[in-house]
Amino acid sequence: MSRTVADQMIELLHQAGVERIYGLVGDSLNPLADAIRRDGRIRWVHVHNEEGAALAAAAEAQLTGRLAVCAGSCGPGNTHLVQGLYDAHRTGAPVLAIASHIPSVQIGTGYFQETHPEHLFAECSGYCELISRPEQMPRMQRMAMQSAIAHRDVSVLVLPGDVSAEPAAHDTGHSDLVTPSGTVVPDPAKVDELARLVDGASSVTLFVGAGIAGARDEVLALAGAVQAPIGHSLGGKEWIQYDNPYDVGMSGLLGYGACYEATHEADLLILIGTDFPYDDFLPQARTVQIDAEAAHLGRRTVLELGVHGDARSTLAALLPRITARTDRSFLDRMLRRHAEALEKVVGAYTRKVSDLRPIHPEHVADVLDDEMADDAIATVDTGMCNVWAARYLTPNGRRRIIGSYRHGTMANALPHAIGAASAFPGRQVVSLSGDGGLTMLLGELLTAVEHELPLTVVAFNNGSLGMIRLEMMVAGYPSFQTDHGPADLAGIARAAGAHAVTVEDPDHVRSALRTALDHDGPSLVDVRTDPNALSIPPHVTAAQVRGFALAATRTVLDGGVGKMIELARSNLRSIPRP
Repeated sequence: MSRTVADQMIELLHQAGVERIYGLVGDSLNPLADAIRRDGRIRWVHVHNEEGAALAAAAEAQLTGRLAVCAGSCGPGNTHLVQGLYDAHRTGAPVLAIASHIPSVQIGTGYFQETHPEHLFAECSGYCELISRPEQMPRMQRMAMQSAIAHRDVSVLVLPGDVSAEPAAHDTGHSDLVTPSGTVVPDPAKVDELARLVDGASSVTLFVGAGIAGARDEVLALAGAVQAPIGHSLGGKEWIQYDNPYDVGMSGLLGYGACYEATHEADLLILIGTDFPYDDFLPQARTVQIDAEAAHLGRRTVLELGVHGDARSTLAALLPRITARTDRSFLDRMLRRHAEALEKVVGAYTRKVSDLRPIHPEHVADVLDDEMADDAIATVDTGMCNVWAARYLTPNGRRRIIGSYRHGTMANALPHAIGAASAFPGRQVVSLSGDGGLTMLLGELLTAVEHELPLTVVAFNNGSLGMIRLEMMVAGYPSFQTDHGPADLAGIARAAGAHAVTVEDPDHVRSALRTALDHDGPSLVDVRTDPNALSIPPHVTAAQVRGFALAATRTVLDGGVGKMIELARSNLRSIPRP
């Protein structure tokens, strides 16, 4: 029998294969911290903000598919966890959060640092329960862990500090923790109906998301059979973009290429393994959807048909039922449009950039793509870094590219990199960080140094909140409070103990990145990039163009004509005509 509830908790985590817990120790966590110290089999990864702990656990769980754990002390420790747990919840990462609580006899009295964690975490978890007596263990923890793994979601155990220090009431024992391995097989009648719709369509486009992981061959086979272009969401990029002769790019606010046209001009659009949230970018007609999560069917668009099944089994059942076609006219038209878009927009800043100053961020991402290892893990900050990663980082089946794609929190990239480097010590880990996000959780640079994590932070330092700036301008507002000037991020990183260098000359980008990537330990490359290099979505409405023009006019009237001239020069080649 374990000696205390905390001892029992650590034993159960060890049985589940957990190797580390991310968090900050604190008084209500003391019994758990001491149990970890005495047990010695699970490593405590000290971070500098519980938000960083939850984000690191989210990245580890997302990359490994296994249970990852974070912990926070009562009150503020718990509230700091929320942001990262929302990210894990919406990403579908199996994370167990241990939320310690005030003494059990003080709950409900307005005690120091009192919150109600079972309410606080309810919206960002699939399982959240309070352990109020030792007799609830080990059963409740096994339920929490199984729920997180089964549903690929967050589970939260709320544990008062005094309860964790009490003697365990039951033997810990052993019980099998089951990782889902079953297949969601579609209804054959639904597959027959899907085949009828495919054969009856004059042209077909496939739009895929992260749910096609493991079904790449079947997706390509379907595209080849019906001569269909393939577009993808940001989450689907790493699984389908590489070596894909049918690729027409990405849709959405960060999109590029001919994906928007392909999805709107096809006679039939098939959504596969995607819960793409931007309904404005979908045609809202002529659409079928395949998803292993039945709740996802039809919640983004009206459907002619919804098929509940995982991508691989559904497409394997569909392929023998359809008639192959040879007419490539629609596919070839979309591929030509895609090539033209890449030539005019995506490649605009990656050629002849040696004389362009300030450095264009696209150039940095393009060079980084060349220098990164074939099996590198890239973590990407929300905002403009998402754009540069989506457009310039090349997946190959071995690389991983992750970000806060569904929750969209700032400051995710560095904590995600900490989780990735902790779980994969032998792989190259690169954080593409915006200066706005990085400065939110600067303390995590100390985490990387203290744990000697071999990760590289590429800081796109433009002194501006670029995505917010663009959002203001397309809505017709002049940019306001988005520009604060670049901080000396390299100086901060050096003071923290990391290798760091500032780059202001585009000729020095490649050598600086190569040196940082080769450094045995944490490193940071502070690249001073052009704040006026803005991303333009692949589909621009007349209203957005009017808003952008109105913002430009207001800025000129406010005395900012020089700024708008720089902006025009930076983006002239990449702004599509409405």
